[in-house]
Amino acid sequence: MRMHRKRTICHFIATGLLFCLCGVHAFALGPGALGGNRYRVIVSSDIGGGDEDDIQSMIHYFMYADLFDTEGLISSPPQKGRKIDILKVIDAYEKDYPNLKTWSKTYPTPDLLRSISKQGATDPAPERGYSQSTEGSEWIIRCANRTDPRPLYILVWGSITDVAQALYDAPSIKDKIRVYFIASWNLRQDPHAFGYIDREHRDLWMIFCDTTFRGWYMGGDQADDLSNAAFVPHHIKGRGALGDTFVPLKGGSIKMGDTPSMAFLLRGMPDDPTQPSWGGQFIRRQDRPNWWVDNPDPDLREADRAGAKTVNRWRADYLRDWQKRMNRCAAKQSEPSQ
Repeated sequence: MRMHRKRTICHFIATGLLFCLCGVHAFALGPGALGGNRYRVIVSSDIGGGDEDDIQSMIHYFMYADLFDTEGLISSPPQKGRKIDILKVIDAYEKDYPNLKTWSKTYPTPDLLRSISKQGATDPAPERGYSQSTEGSEWIIRCANRTDPRPLYILVWGSITDVAQALYDAPSIKDKIRVYFIASWNLRQDPHAFGYIDREHRDLWMIFCDTTFRGWYMGGDQADDLSNAAFVPHHIKGRGALGDTFVPLKGGSIKMGDTPSMAFLLRGMPDDPTQPSWGGQFIRRQDRPNWWVDNPDPDLREADRAGAKTVNRWRADYLRDWQKRMNRCAAKQSEPSQ
């Protein structure tokens, strides 16, 4: 009995050590888009408005655009951002496209990206949470109703205005979409649109990311060239037109607070937000069937930001991967394109 107990304890210790060792490496994650899974995506962004980090995130997204079926790029509130600001980033992408397509034939053409860029609402919703349909909200409905068994992921980088309008105009799309909402400041810019969703669409599939996203630029491995300020001159500067566009943004430092919504699809198991991913690990809201929120565990806080360590624990992995991607803008590959 004593020998059996000793073996059991040794096995428990060995298993725990293995878990600790594996838990900090990318192979502990699900495959995501980098592992060959292909997801349908719409980005709803306030790009060009009050914060340059949406431009940073759009540049990052385009570097991985060969892995997704991008169906829409929507300009949403608040402030002064418009569709033309999306088109400006596509213009930079067009200059790098000849190099990018040598790495992968599935990079979307610049003309395709322009054709799916849409103007959404320009003002927050009134108190009821919805107003008039927009080109952006109508495009969400059109894409959601396509004959495709895969869910449509809507990554919300600004106010959730156009998603709320689409749900009001066509509530039947609810079962076909999945929303990853970078809340925080974005929520405060249009609380009525969010309030409508919260009231009337309690069964919507939603990741309500209020603080977890902060881990993209707070904490984690920031040694040497991995710091927010050092990474840009070392690994972004001189990497094509997209790199040149990125360099002056946010004082030449990484923020990219919306990028975790896309990183959630890059590496992890998007069907289950409770599992680890580059875009965070969430807990289910108890009163909602398909609603996930920041994990309040004190051990996962970075400063006072709940859940942020579920992102920044992967910082070296996702930055090194992005570093390799940015090199695609600077030089043609020596291997056949995929």
